[in-house]
Amino acid sequence: MGQDRTGFESLVELVALLRDPEEGCPWDLEQTHQSLSKYLEEETNETLEVLDGFSGNDGGDFEALKDELGDVLLQVLLHSQLAQESGRFNIDDVLTNLSNKLIRRHPHVFGDSKASTIEEVTEQWERIKSDEKQS
Repeated sequence: MGQDRTGFESLVELVALLRDPEEGCPWDLEQTHQSLSKYLEEETNETLEVLDGFSGNDGGDFEALKDELGDVLLQVLLHSQLAQESGRFNIDDVLTNLSNKLIRRHPHVFGDSKASTIEEVTEQWERIKSDEKQS
């Protein structure tokens, strides 16, 4: 498997293979949501450290950012794989939830609401988020 693999589906397959009881990696097979939580925190912190070196959208270590974002994504994929194995949800459910949330929280883009300033968008976002928590 020395060749480069690209694409999201390929990555999902790689993570599933790591967790395969017969062909997978002993370390990956041992992991639980709880045991992985420290790695999610660690990878998030490492991403934030890279971002601390950025100035605007142009200045920063984009190679390091690309690498750290991949590490955060791996954590999402591992948690999704564990959830799929227990019949709870899969990565497609995560993507669907995220898409629905983005659409719901951007009615000024995907609906009839109006918001033309950052302040109006932020106020609308917070109101929608608050309403979601109460339902």
